[in-house]
Amino acid sequence: MANIKTKEGRRKRIKMGIRKVVKGTTIRPRLSVFRSNKAIYVQLIDDAKGVTLASSSSYELDKNKGGVNQTISKSVGQKIAEKAKAAGIEEIVFDRNGYLYHGNVKALAEGAREGGLKF
Repeated sequence: MANIKTKEGRRKRIKMGIRKVVKGTTIRPRLSVFRSNKAIYVQLIDDAKGVTLASSSSYELDKNKGGVNQTISKSVGQKIAEKAKAAGIEEIVFDRNGYLYHGNVKALAEGAREGGLKF
């Protein structure tokens, strides 16, 4: 069991609980989010095959010069939605990876929804 006395330990404990339930398939891959202080990353993962189908990050955008804000996160969500549409993916399972559904994670999800992905 993770040490829950630190922020990282708490996030790891929450992440393990989410991963017990959320699994990606070929038809509905898992949209996994990772955020740091400098960037936000997102991947479409097929857990059955263990393959990353598409990925996007704030580094792909020219706007990212000094951290991440909600507009950048939203555009990363729209970018992954475009890549998913190109790969023929319509529906996904959202994996917030232990982060609160708030701020940049929420903006990314809203951008993906606006891009046409169904959660």
